[in-house]
Amino acid sequence: MKFKWALIAVVLSIVTVLTGCEPLTVLDPKGPQAERLAGDIMLTIWIMLGIVLVVFTLLIVMLVKYRASKQPEEYEPPHIEGNKWVEGIFVGIPIIIIAVLSFISVQSNYIVESAPEGYGDKEPLVVYASSSDWKWHFSYPEQGIETVNYLNVPTDRPLEFRLYSYGPITSFWIPQLGGQKYAMNAHVTKLHLAADTPGEYMGRNSNFSGEGFAENKFDVTAMTQDEFDEWVDEVKDTAKPLSEEKFEELLEPGHLGRLTFTGTHLDFSPAPEHHMDGSEDGEDGHMEADEHQSASSEESSSQGHNKHNE
Repeated sequence: MKFKWALIAVVLSIVTVLTGCEPLTVLDPKGPQAERLAGDIMLTIWIMLGIVLVVFTLLIVMLVKYRASKQPEEYEPPHIEGNKWVEGIFVGIPIIIIAVLSFISVQSNYIVESAPEGYGDKEPLVVYASSSDWKWHFSYPEQGIETVNYLNVPTDRPLEFRLYSYGPITSFWIPQLGGQKYAMNAHVTKLHLAADTPGEYMGRNSNFSGEGFAENKFDVTAMTQDEFDEWVDEVKDTAKPLSEEKFEELLEPGHLGRLTFTGTHLDFSPAPEHHMDGSEDGEDGHMEADEHQSASSEESSSQGHNKHNE
């Protein structure tokens, strides 16, 4: 009787806890990157479920078949040698599972880090997503507009987010479009996403960044390209320009609603892109250094030549 009530209490507790959880949006992908990640998650779940079922089945068999029985006090169980085949299977299967999951993880990492495929020669929409305590700033340099705490993107077009922070490290995450990536101070990271289905999605900072972290969210709306173009035109006709003084005010810690501006803060507070791509910037840096060194050498040579003539 006690076991029955204990079981009912456990079931009710689980149901109560689960009803308070948010929907598993990571398993409802709306873009190719998120679809890849959702597939990997489900594959991992099925593999773990299979392992659990096999382990519990073997546990029940062992408990039933080899349970203790009434034996005389002088009874001594027989000595049993280990079975190499059984030991090999128990060691080999986990190695195979880990190898398969490692291969899938590495392959998926390359896929989701690259620009999404299947969009032909479409140019990506570049959006600078910067965070401050506790809000998100989205700059559209091509369109010349900026939003706060909401993001509109076109469907069927690759998206390239350039992430950085005006405060502590945050994490940019739109679960239904792809995985998270960190936004850091004085450094720009790239995140490639795409939305295949129009709709409303939730975005948030998934990295703790202070007392206002819980409300550090933003709304995402995926729309057709024509609707996106109409929205951009409407913003340019109705929104106020973003000044440097206003942007400094926005950076102050606190919560804000949705805001829209013409112009972007990139004009007076550019992103730290010199740290974004080490290879390209390294090449540019080396070229500038070589040019500077060459100019210095020519100047020294010229001075030496003039002294020689004197």
